[in-house]
Amino acid sequence: MRCLFLFGLLATASLAQPQHEVVPGWPQLPEGHVLGLCAGAGVDAQNRVFVFHRSGRVWSKPFPKEAIAAPTVSVFEGATGRLLSTWGSNRFIMPHGLTVDHAGNLWLTDVGLHQVFKCTPTGEVLLTLGEAGVPGNDAAHFNLPTDVAVLPDGSFYVSDGYQNTRVLKFAHDGSFEFEWGTKGNGPGEFNLPHGIAVDTKGHVIVCDRENERLQVFDAKGVFQQEWKGPQIGKPYGIATAPDGHLFVIDGGSPSLKRELRGKAVELDSIGQVLDTFGGYGKEAGQFQLGHDIAVGPDGAVYVAEGTGARVQKFVRKK
Repeated sequence: MRCLFLFGLLATASLAQPQHEVVPGWPQLPEGHVLGLCAGAGVDAQNRVFVFHRSGRVWSKPFPKEAIAAPTVSVFEGATGRLLSTWGSNRFIMPHGLTVDHAGNLWLTDVGLHQVFKCTPTGEVLLTLGEAGVPGNDAAHFNLPTDVAVLPDGSFYVSDGYQNTRVLKFAHDGSFEFEWGTKGNGPGEFNLPHGIAVDTKGHVIVCDRENERLQVFDAKGVFQQEWKGPQIGKPYGIATAPDGHLFVIDGGSPSLKRELRGKAVELDSIGQVLDTFGGYGKEAGQFQLGHDIAVGPDGAVYVAEGTGARVQKFVRKK
């Protein structure tokens, strides 16, 4: 599989132009509506785009104890970028991951609360995991959890990333099943598992951010292979497209020159790079710390930015 991956890198190097382009003017933000750092993004079957954002709050340790007063979830119409609704006021300390499951529910991680929430699209909480404000490394606690990936049967994986460097598997009702991962750079080890997704074959793919690689596991957490290289970069977020392709947002390695940092990457199911688009900068189609990525039912790609404090939409060129 490693040979196939390297071939994919070489083949993609010959692509003359990116195959995706930004949609100017998306989204349409009402005057005074502040997103701040956009940490998570997801799209449901109705093509509604959900963005989990910090509304002006900045990452600082220790985290504040009071919840963000402003709304932290904004819902946009995918086709037009029109703001449909907001929610999440006075609920979250430090928003992070957002995942939309097969039933249209949202899964949110809050690294400040050390909790994972399953919510309806309008914000009603259906399930809560972890103890508010209490970090830990057992089956009932997290320590700055980063993201969630959900299977069609409702069971799910949580990347418990900044401190515990592990992935946990839970049944649909939230009961703990198993976990794997320790600190390190070997197979099945992590240095900040930041984003997580399940592909159409049931593989679990983890953005091993600080090791600058993607790790691929089977459904039981058994290591299969790693994908890494300059075209993968430093993966922050990952999403599975309807056609089975994978989209990754490379947040950018600080070891690179600024103009070489950050891009979006399209992979096929075996890790071959099909397209890269975007790059460092403030202009439309550029990124300042891409933090998460999502794909709509129509194939449109959405990138949530950290420092850039915005979300952008990309479509395949015709």
